[in-house]
Amino acid sequence: MAKSLFLAAPLILQALPGAFAWGTLGHDTVAYIAQNFVTSATKTFCQNILADTSTSYLANVATWADTYRYTSEGSFSAPYHFIDAEDDPPSSCNVDYNRDCGSGGCVVSAIQNYTSRVVDTSLSTTEVQKALKWIVHFIGDIHQPLHDEALDIGGNTIDVTFDGTSTNLHHIWDTNMPEKLVGGYTLTDAKTWAKTLTTSIKTGAYSSQKSSWLSGINIDDPITTAMGWATDSNAYVCSTVLPDGVSAVSGQELDGSYYTTAVPVIELQIAKAGYRLAAWLNLIATGSTGLKVASKPRGAPMIEAVKVMPRDFEAEMSPAKLARMAYGHKC
Repeated sequence: MAKSLFLAAPLILQALPGAFAWGTLGHDTVAYIAQNFVTSATKTFCQNILADTSTSYLANVATWADTYRYTSEGSFSAPYHFIDAEDDPPSSCNVDYNRDCGSGGCVVSAIQNYTSRVVDTSLSTTEVQKALKWIVHFIGDIHQPLHDEALDIGGNTIDVTFDGTSTNLHHIWDTNMPEKLVGGYTLTDAKTWAKTLTTSIKTGAYSSQKSSWLSGINIDDPITTAMGWATDSNAYVCSTVLPDGVSAVSGQELDGSYYTTAVPVIELQIAKAGYRLAAWLNLIATGSTGLKVASKPRGAPMIEAVKVMPRDFEAEMSPAKLARMAYGHKC
C-alpha cells in the first residue's frame, strides 16, 4: 500500500480516539491471544500472507482496518466495523441479520466476504493481505457489545464521565476501561494482558468454558457463525452495559461500581475474541479449528442457519439507520 494513502491518517486518528473498537490495546491483545492458539500451519499461512515472521505478526496489523477506513480509498469499509441491532435494551436484546445489517454491509457480512477473499487465488497479494487484516480486526470488533447495538448509535451519543474526563459510553468500553484495567496501551501492555488471559483460557477461570465458545462455528456458513458471536456480545448490552437504561448512566461518572461490574465482561469478551479468531484462522488455513469444540448439550436448541433475505434498497430506512447516516460511521 502506497504510503501517500496514510499520510493524513495519524492526525485524523488523534482527533478520533474513540474510533477503535476496544482501542489499540484491545485489538492488539485479541491478536496476541490468537497467536497463542493457532496451529503451526496457520502461523505459517498468516506469516506468509503478511510477509511478517516476527513474534507480533497478527498484532502488528490488528488496527490497520481503523487506519485504512479514514483514508479516501478505505472509507467504503467504515460500516463493516459494527452491526446496529435495532432491539430495545435493557428489556430486550437481540440481533437480526436482515433487519440490522445495513445496505452498505456490516461486520457480519464483512467477516463472510473477507473469509472467502483471503483464500481466493485470483486476487493480488495486496488484496489477500487486506482480507486477512480485516478478519483479524473485525472478529475483535464484533466482541465489543456496543458494536452490536443501534441504541444511541452504539452508545456514541450517551455522554458520560470517566476518571473526570468527559467522553461517551461507547468510548469508555472501547478504550477508557480496558486501559485503566491494564495501565497502558502499548504492544508490551497488550502482550502482557494476552499472556494473562491465555493462562485463564488454558488452565484458569475460562478453561471449562472455552470449548463452548466455539459451539456452532462453521467455516461454510460465516454469516450464521458471526451472528452467533454478535448475539452473544449484544446480550451484554442488556445485562451489563445498560442494565438500568440510558438514564442511569447518562451524565454520570462511571469509574466506580459501573467500571467494577464491566471489567469481567471486558476480559471475557477479549478472551473469547482471541480464541475464536484463532479457531477461525485455523479453519481457513487447515480446515480444522485445531481446538476442542463443545458438542451441543442434550435438549439445547439447535443453532438455526441465518436465511439472508433479498434486500429492498428502496425501502424506507428505519429511524436507527437514519440516525447512523446522520452521525456517520465512527462506530
